Amino acid sequence: MAKIILIDDDTTLRAVLRCALELHGHAVTEAGDGKQGLALFDPAVHDAIITDIVMPETEGLGLLMEVRKRHPSVKVIVMSGGGTFKFGDYLQSAKLLGADAVLAKPFSCEAMVDTLAAVLTRERREKKKADDAVSVSA
Repeated sequence: MAKIILIDDDTTLRAVLRCALELHGHAVTEAGDGKQGLALFDPAVHDAIITDIVMPETEGLGLLMEVRKRHPSVKVIVMSGGGTFKFGDYLQSAKLLGADAVLAKPFSCEAMVDTLAAVLTRERREKKKADDAVSVSA
């Protein structure tokens, strides 16, 4: 079970994703924008952040940059309904800024659950490799 911060200004989507994630045993804290999500996020408590990009207040790319600056190892999944801007698309930018995974809306609840599982599994493998390397050198 993972503890997740789910950030999106679309209350219906948040509710659907929260239900899907909770059905798979995860604990979910919701936020309606990036500013609220950053205020609720505690790296000692939460395992991952799932965030939309286009939102009021602090948007998802700004949130991602702030999280990477403060807590570089936190797992972040970025989702977006698309949209482009002068220098490219939002999801590509999220990848370049360090998102662990990106999902283009619309996506299925199963895709979100699978993506989260893959990100968390990758984290466990990386941690085990690091632990193994420390024990070999000791």
